[in-house]
Amino acid sequence: MFKGLVALVSGGASGLGRATVERVARQGGRVVLCDLQSSQGSKVAQEIGSDRVLFVPTDVTSPGDVEGAVAACKEQYGRLDVAVNCAGIGTAAKVYNHNKGTIHSFEDFMRVQTVNLGGTFNVTRVAVSLMAQNTPDSQGQRGVVVNTASIAAFDGQMGQAAYAASKGGIVGLTLPLARDLAPIGIRVCTVAPGLFRTPLLESLPEKVQTFLAKTVPFPPRLGDPSEFAQLVEAIVANPMMNGETVRVDGALRMQA
Repeated sequence: MFKGLVALVSGGASGLGRATVERVARQGGRVVLCDLQSSQGSKVAQEIGSDRVLFVPTDVTSPGDVEGAVAACKEQYGRLDVAVNCAGIGTAAKVYNHNKGTIHSFEDFMRVQTVNLGGTFNVTRVAVSLMAQNTPDSQGQRGVVVNTASIAAFDGQMGQAAYAASKGGIVGLTLPLARDLAPIGIRVCTVAPGLFRTPLLESLPEKVQTFLAKTVPFPPRLGDPSEFAQLVEAIVANPMMNGETVRVDGALRMQA
């Protein structure tokens, strides 16, 4: 499905983003991999193939960085067909910890909103300006944007106020973006993953990973990043997928 297409993937150096970069490149597409300068982006691009992947150091909260990444995409590949927003961070803290007498840091709360929600909007707004220059296909389509939320947007757990709010914002952003961009033939969808085997989860003790895997009804395991990338491909391939958030979580509903 990705053959001949050009994609830009934020957070592409690890986890869900890297799996998406690998899938696009493996199927004959070309990718602009956006991630922080301190990431493994350069190494990942070399491992996958520099003829297929261009690493552009990018802070998704910086308008200048994102504009530079999209300009590099135009210069290197001449077009942009798909933008996938995977960059994100998290924090864990109760709004008020009675035992410790501490309140949630406002700075931490806003930092998560800025990266997750603001970064998603920042990449999208600039990416679609290049997609809009594409010649429409037979159905009038010029491009596709796929954002990454989380089941925390719906089932936010204790201590997840900042993260759940940011991901809920991405869900809420999906339909108005799709409506804004419909007249020029650009679709927008969001994926809400459950528990996936990402660097964040793999940093937890093995016993904790095993416990979390058993909370998933079926299949009773952590998701593989390749399964996220497979859903991204399905969204790109299906022209009727628009303005929707799709959970991919093995029927998991998080408890408090």
